[in-house]
Amino acid sequence: MAVAVVSAAVFSLIGTIPAAAQDEPLTVAVTVDGRDVADRTVTIDPAKPVELGLTAINRGRAPVRVRSVRVSGVALALTFFSYDTTVPFEVPAGGRVTRTLVLDLAELDGQAMGLLPGSVELLDADRELAASAALVTDIRGSFWSVYGIFGLAVLSLTVVAWATALLALARHRLPRSRARRALRFLPAGFGTGLTAVVTLSVLRVMPPEPALEVPVVLGAAAIALLLGYLTPHTQPAEPDDDTIPAVTRPIDPSTEGYAR
Repeated sequence: MAVAVVSAAVFSLIGTIPAAAQDEPLTVAVTVDGRDVADRTVTIDPAKPVELGLTAINRGRAPVRVRSVRVSGVALALTFFSYDTTVPFEVPAGGRVTRTLVLDLAELDGQAMGLLPGSVELLDADRELAASAALVTDIRGSFWSVYGIFGLAVLSLTVVAWATALLALARHRLPRSRARRALRFLPAGFGTGLTAVVTLSVLRVMPPEPALEVPVVLGAAAIALLLGYLTPHTQPAEPDDDTIPAVTRPIDPSTEGYAR
């Protein structure tokens, strides 16, 4: 779990690099149902079609061919929905092209819910990324979607991890080493952080973006490590070596000097 979370944090941070920072000549402006997606949350109801507007701007010196458009949603470096639509067009050098698509996202009801960071990507003929625009989506999907079940699974594993650690503490089964006791609580801390991130997303409080998920997950893991490190050593004490055991033996009546 620790390796997975650290990897998710690294890949999430890499994914936040804007297209301009990568010296890409092509940029894209996106609208959903006629409204710009910049600095706003886009509400998507799977029961209704979505009108996606694209304006591709080529600031380079060569034309760029676009083969398809991809709409996806990602949380914790995991893709929970992705839709590709083939829309071939060419953006001339120094020019711009506008396209409008109508997307049927009915299947999204069983894939995600709550706030999710997303992106709209233009893919070239080799299916390589040509341009992208980030957005935050509010998916009105089912609680029993893939994302909802993922949250329940993380919650269940977190409860098991805490129960295992606390039961070992109550039964005096924790290791003598403080470092090992801290590591015993680490999975529970990571699970608590992941559960918090998914819960905030499902309740539509905050999307699971790197600026939120990385501090929350690593902070919860650090707190759990500290709690495990500070737990007292509760293994039962060994008996005192100075105790002298009592030895008894029966009296033989035939022994000389036996009082009658």
